[in-house]
Amino acid sequence: MMAVALMMSVTTMAGDLKVLVVKTSPAVQSVEAKTKVKDQLRLTAGVKKVEANFADQEVFVTYDSAKTDQKKIVAALKKAGYETTVVSDGTPKEKKQVPVDATSGASQQQKK
Repeated sequence: MMAVALMMSVTTMAGDLKVLVVKTSPAVQSVEAKTKVKDQLRLTAGVKKVEANFADQEVFVTYDSAKTDQKKIVAALKKAGYETTVVSDGTPKEKKQVPVDATSGASQQQKK
């Protein structure tokens, strides 16, 4: 019973995790650049995870919104030498769904 109560209190103390997606200039396109970004963001309280998609030239920062915010993350990236453009701020967006034909699996997009 105490373990359950402890787990619930830890969960309540944790803030809302969000993912900030940014494009950087210059682009993070190497392992060395990714390491530089990760090292700088590690100094920002609340940053939980940093991933880079080299193909799309995007950086994904998972953070605890109770401990940090978008402005602090962008400032840390600037300190590392990167200008940023926010692609997504962690706010869920509606996804447009295309109906799929159950028999063939093909999408049923209407042609105009």
